[in-house]
Amino acid sequence: MSEKQIFIFGAGYSGKAFARANKSAAGIFGTTRSPDKFEALRQAGIAPLLFDGALTEEIGDALRETTHLVISVAPEEAGDPVLNAAREAIAQMPVLEWIGYLSTVGVYGNYDGAWVDETAECRPVSKRSVMRVAAEQDWLQLGTDIGRPVAILRLSGIYGPGRNAMVNLENGTARRLVKPDQVFNRIHCDDIAGALWQLIEGNTGGIFNVTDDLPAPPQDVVAYAASLMGVTPPPEIPFDAAQLSPMARSFYGENKRVANKAIKAAGYSLRFPDYRAAFDHMWASGDWRDGEPRSPMKR
Repeated sequence: MSEKQIFIFGAGYSGKAFARANKSAAGIFGTTRSPDKFEALRQAGIAPLLFDGALTEEIGDALRETTHLVISVAPEEAGDPVLNAAREAIAQMPVLEWIGYLSTVGVYGNYDGAWVDETAECRPVSKRSVMRVAAEQDWLQLGTDIGRPVAILRLSGIYGPGRNAMVNLENGTARRLVKPDQVFNRIHCDDIAGALWQLIEGNTGGIFNVTDDLPAPPQDVVAYAASLMGVTPPPEIPFDAAQLSPMARSFYGENKRVANKAIKAAGYSLRFPDYRAAFDHMWASGDWRDGEPRSPMKR
């Protein structure tokens, strides 16, 4: 049995992928804001707890037994909701060895398509990314204050079973927006899980871009998914003519190629180094819809 006990604040899509990759029989607690999600967490191997911004007795009890803390909760205007509710409790956790904070490559802002690595200046554009930078600094400061390693995982666009271009093509929501020279990085949820486990094994702190090897135009991703499925891709839409929400438009205001040498230097090898490898696997295994592997013959 593992001596690790892991606590995830905000056990959503990435947290469930992390728990499904638990090969060491570590105990995993995870929070959600809705009791309706308890069963899905249990099925992923997570003992569910309710967290709506207030520290409960159950959470406090679990934290006292926790060796590795993972935070996957977005910051708010009032600050990081986990630190606001539980900073003192976290600072006093008796067996805590390591903290991991899931952030975003959005903290870098726009680099007009140039490469960035972990040494690049953070110059966030959107309000949500400004808040992310502040939250990263707050977690790093807590680690310094209590003498524990903190790993900041800056994630690119997350995809995987149930959340990918093939699903969007099937349900009719896929679009091919074309903005000249625009690229995005992506990361499969299994590689977020793998990177987390790698850093946990070594109690490794630092800043890590958890992202793939192939920044690519978004319209190419949809076209590749369509080719696998044997369907006609949707027509290309010029970006300037597209009807987009302010948030979606803001994503296209940031253009960069994100490098990932630090997580590789920490010993992690990407399972899916680019979207093509991931889509090929998901299509062949049949787990692109919902994460439940099925025979390709039954697709």
